[in-house]
Amino acid sequence: MTKLFLPNKERKLYSYEASNYTPFDIPTDKSFEKRIAYSAAHVVADPLADADPTLNSQIDWDKTMEYRHYLWSLGLSVAEAMDTAQRGMGLSWEGAKELISRSIKEAKTVGGNIASGVGTDHLAPAPSVTLEDVEEAYEEQVSFVEGEGGKIILMASRALAACAKGQMIFIVSIIRFYKMFLNLSFCIG
Repeated sequence: MTKLFLPNKERKLYSYEASNYTPFDIPTDKSFEKRIAYSAAHVVADPLADADPTLNSQIDWDKTMEYRHYLWSLGLSVAEAMDTAQRGMGLSWEGAKELISRSIKEAKTVGGNIASGVGTDHLAPAPSVTLEDVEEAYEEQVSFVEGEGGKIILMASRALAACAKGQMIFIVSIIRFYKMFLNLSFCIG
C-alpha cells in the first residue's frame, strides 16, 4: 500500500493509506526519439499556506520545479502556464510571469524542453477593448517569454473573442497575430 500525507482542517498532515494500488515502473532510461510530447504541467499549491487560493495563489515553488524535473527526466517537454487552473482561474499574469521565469531557468539547468503559453488574460474583456489592445496584450506576453529566453505557445483570447465584430474579423485577426508572433505563412483562398 501507498501512504499519502494530506492536510486536514487543523492545518496538520495526516496519513492516508491508498487501497487497491498496484505499483508500476516508469522507464527513465530512454526518452522519445521521433516526437516531442508536451506535458501541461500543473503547479503544486502550498496546502498549508495561510491565504485564500482563489485570491492569492500560494505555490510551493520547490515542489513545482521538482515536478518539472520529473517530467523532463521522462523525456517529456513542458508546456508552461497553459492550464486554465493556472491562467485566468487562479494565477494572475504576475504569477504566471514568475512561473514562466522560474521554469525556463530550471529547464536550462537540465536541457529540458519548454514552451510557455502567451495570451491576453491580463486584459479583461470589455466593450471598450479594441483589436489594438488585444495585439498589445499579446505583444506584452510574447516579449516577456522571449525576453526570458523561452519559446511561445499562442493561446486563445477571450478579449479578442469579445471585441471582434463578426466571424471574419475574428479569423483575420487570428491569422494576423499568428503571422506576427509565430512568423507563419498563411494562404487564404
